[in-house]
Amino acid sequence: MATLITEEVLKDPYVASVAISLSVANKKAQECGVDLKESMISITQENSAEESFWRINYGPKNYINRRGGDLIIYVYQEDGRIHKVLRGQ
Repeated sequence: MATLITEEVLKDPYVASVAISLSVANKKAQECGVDLKESMISITQENSAEESFWRINYGPKNYINRRGGDLIIYVYQEDGRIHKVLRGQ
């Protein structure tokens, strides 16, 4: 049986930040024509001297013999705003 999310987990600032950022990025990805069910999604934390971002990458699950085409969305960690959107070639 699956374990329910505990109150301790919900209080973790990274859990909330990732959840909000992923939700915002998913909405933007769908607006850009990405099929979420057919995407391999990865999340990476990136920090600069002033700001922290979640780099959310949408690539094809079936990537054999495919080149490029990923969608990358940078989301501010502290408030979930989109910083930039990049489309691979």
